[in-house]
Amino acid sequence: MMSLIEVNFSNNLLTGPVPVFVPFQKSPNSSFSGNRELCGAPLSSSCGYSEDLEHLRYNYRVSYRIVLAVIVPVLLSCISHCVVLLFMMREKQEKAAAKNIDVEENVEDEQPAIIAGNVFLENLKQGIDLDAVVKASMKESNKLSTGTFSSVYKAVMPSGMIVSVKKLKSMDRAITHHQNKMIRELERLSKLCHDHLVRPIGFVIYDDVALLLHQHLPNGNLTQLIHESTKKPDYQPDWPMRLSIAVGVAEGLAFLHQVAIIHLDVSSSNVLLDSGYKAVLGEIEISKLLDPSRGTASISSVAGSFGYIPPEYAYTMQVTAPGNVYSYGVVLLEILTSRAPVEEEFGEGVDLVKWVHGASARGETPEQILDAKLSTVSFAWRREMLAALKVALLCTDITPAKRPKMKKVVEMLQEVKQIK
Repeated sequence: MMSLIEVNFSNNLLTGPVPVFVPFQKSPNSSFSGNRELCGAPLSSSCGYSEDLEHLRYNYRVSYRIVLAVIVPVLLSCISHCVVLLFMMREKQEKAAAKNIDVEENVEDEQPAIIAGNVFLENLKQGIDLDAVVKASMKESNKLSTGTFSSVYKAVMPSGMIVSVKKLKSMDRAITHHQNKMIRELERLSKLCHDHLVRPIGFVIYDDVALLLHQHLPNGNLTQLIHESTKKPDYQPDWPMRLSIAVGVAEGLAFLHQVAIIHLDVSSSNVLLDSGYKAVLGEIEISKLLDPSRGTASISSVAGSFGYIPPEYAYTMQVTAPGNVYSYGVVLLEILTSRAPVEEEFGEGVDLVKWVHGASARGETPEQILDAKLSTVSFAWRREMLAALKVALLCTDITPAKRPKMKKVVEMLQEVKQIK
């Protein structure tokens, strides 16, 4: 209330000394008139206990000085201690940061202990160093791709041999608690003989990480071939190459079904290409290592890659052979259209399958669905592509029972190759 300019307490029967307050002291005497027992400055009447009041004021000043004399040193001491603590904490943080840098710089030197490991093929055992495999899988610069269930790394052995290392993602690490079963399954799968399947050639287990070894395939995967090649005008995979890839994948998948193996993630990213662009289907061991019924995989991980998931998986919660056929049909549509399984251009809630099946409703002909850069090259190519499109439409039928078996798909595609 220091902003008060004038006060008036007149005629209020107040008693006692006027408080020592600047606005009161500067007010005229008339402001306090009508208060006979009011005393002290600025009034002319003095209070009978003025000496006591002065004594209290003196004690207040003395107490104030004592408090200051005690508090100031305490505050200074606290501040100095805080400063010392801050410097100590900063020094500790700098040391920790330096230690972390050292750890990052020396991460290659820290080699985790290998719990189990083996190379199944005798002719490759001398060329593959399991310690080098682990070391390569710990460097992000070696990562080639990331899929639904794993990340793939390139590992160069001291012998000069190059192998692909598949590191299973954390959601799948429960399998390391069932090592004996895992090793038996991998050994069995390594003996599968088929030109269009990627077989495991070895494995490594350390801590709670599982690494699967495969022969390195230099030409990447089908996703890269179809969708990244569109950015390179000088190179486009022609239709005969694409049809050969489609047949190869169909043959590999048909063989898996024949030996009672259902693939968990049929997608173009899992179709790998060797030096001659021969297609080989990867991730075949995942279906055996991950068994949802035994609690080693969540149902969300079973569904596969986005855009390839059959509609019935939403309510059956179970992977099936007809579901594999549907996913293969999506891959075949990719090969024919050069479009991704999901594109913004299709519209909200519409994937490649719905876009293709809805062509007639949009007033589009089958020819308009195909990749024009291929279908317009020759009439022969267009005829074969239209025949393959019919196969893809059968594979992606919304009703699982109406989809052909993979063996039949192989037969139909082989007939396509013979069209003149």
